[in-house]
Amino acid sequence: MDVISVGTGPVLVVAVHGIQGTRAAWLPLARELQDTCTFVLPNLPGRGRAPRPCSPADCTLAAYARELQRTIQMHASGRPFILAGWSMGVSVALEYLYGGHANFGVSAPCGLILLSGTPQLNAVSWFESLAPDSLVKEIAAREHRLGLTEAADHTTVAWTWRALYATDQRPRLGEIDIPALVVHGSHDDDCPVGHAFTLANGLPNAELTMLDGGGHSLLSQNTVQVAHAIRAQLDRLTRWPARPSSVSPLELP
Repeated sequence: MDVISVGTGPVLVVAVHGIQGTRAAWLPLARELQDTCTFVLPNLPGRGRAPRPCSPADCTLAAYARELQRTIQMHASGRPFILAGWSMGVSVALEYLYGGHANFGVSAPCGLILLSGTPQLNAVSWFESLAPDSLVKEIAAREHRLGLTEAADHTTVAWTWRALYATDQRPRLGEIDIPALVVHGSHDDDCPVGHAFTLANGLPNAELTMLDGGGHSLLSQNTVQVAHAIRAQLDRLTRWPARPSSVSPLELP
């Protein structure tokens, strides 16, 4: 596995990157919050030094949720943690929760931070074509447009998009009752604002923060604003009753 830890704060955050990025997407925010949070940042297969996937079957939401499970078992098992996702990472986080922690053998997160995401991947147009050559060209163009400092292997992205593009996670949002913070940019062209409202309204215990003028790349372009939104919600996100009774509430600075 390819996992790093950033920060020294008392709040543990396990954060998942998007379809084309790597954990590098989270680094600006992790550094901004380093006094308050400790970020656990995995690279999913085909990103950074993580092994390349062997087949398209390794690039489904279920497969990524299993990778997330292993990260949590190794770096957060038995500890309260917030689960965070950006872009496709939101979809992976939802899939992880739908999978059932009784089966995974690990505790549920005490809170969620969901950035620039959607519960309805079948309603976004990240890529138009499913044909291999055309799709790879679109992947390269989107990578450049998003200004990714590190990017995923193009074949991995293509396999992932083919596995995910028809996904609709809306029907099960009501099952996730832990506190959630949804943060979205008002000018997000990749996940237009309607997706944020669908996500926030579907989750029983969610609050929505809309960043005026923000696009899809909130982590790099609106870092301070995102950090402010998270700091304002940390008390709510870390004091969920589902936390094991043997664990004391976190003392925030």
